[in-house]
Amino acid sequence: NLVGYTILGALGVQLLIGFCGQVTLGHAAFLAVGAYTSTLLILEFPWPKLLLDWGLAYPISIIVAAIVAGIWSVLFGLPSARVKGFYLILTTMAAQFITVDLIITQYISQIGGRGQAFSLPPGTIKVGPWVIDSDLKVYFMMLVFVIFCTVAMVNLLRSKVGRAWVAIRDNDISAEVMGINVVKYKLLAFFAAGFIGGIAGAFWISNLAAISPEHFPWFWSLWLVGVILIGGAGSIHGAIFGSLFMVVIMEALQIAVMPLGDTFPKLLMDFLFIKEAVFGLAICAFMIFEPNGLAYRWWQIKNYFNLWPFSY
Repeated sequence: NLVGYTILGALGVQLLIGFCGQVTLGHAAFLAVGAYTSTLLILEFPWPKLLLDWGLAYPISIIVAAIVAGIWSVLFGLPSARVKGFYLILTTMAAQFITVDLIITQYISQIGGRGQAFSLPPGTIKVGPWVIDSDLKVYFMMLVFVIFCTVAMVNLLRSKVGRAWVAIRDNDISAEVMGINVVKYKLLAFFAAGFIGGIAGAFWISNLAAISPEHFPWFWSLWLVGVILIGGAGSIHGAIFGSLFMVVIMEALQIAVMPLGDTFPKLLMDFLFIKEAVFGLAICAFMIFEPNGLAYRWWQIKNYFNLWPFSY
């Protein structure tokens, strides 16, 4: 389930960085918007009994959450009309601190006198006749979301909009000379990335007993960018391979460290820092030895077997 959540988050980052050339370091904010919008709608909105009985409250909340996250993403994408590079990175970082650290922590989390966390009672997440109350059900729901978002993104990239994004990524001045409305398509990219991020956040609440701002730290935004760098920028395969690689590596690291906890208790205390160090080392290693990412390696292997037994 964590792999699916990472893939959904990474697809939005891949769209912005890999296909439109807009660097973002605040994508966790849009996941948080999706998660909190869906949660608030489920817990606070007076749903008609018919929709509750048919299990439509959660699916409708996902659609609304995705749209709200997309619009919120556009607000922080507006500076992309004027700035790029380092300055755009700073504006996307502001999305994280304004959204999660200020609005959600100080205001949204206080709705209903709940304090920091919103608890999700058992049976809250329902899709049609199915109550999503086990890891297996969450897994199948995750598969549906990942397949839907991946197929939608593949088709979007093949369209006029996708070709415009790639043109802007390669050279925005040339794209504008060719008649592409650069500002419009940049904002569309931010909306699409935020939309997918909203779906990811709304999905993730099905895997949590309670939701709090701590689930969406700034490190998660860095993590998603790292996943793209390791998987390969400019490739949907890169988002999938990078997510699989990083989650498996971190799970393997946890399995390796946990048995040593009794002998070296400090290892468990410092596990978060160990994780971050391994994450940084993995990015450095890929930047040095495989700068094109895992997707490029997959492309080489696929081409080898397509040409076999010939070498040309």
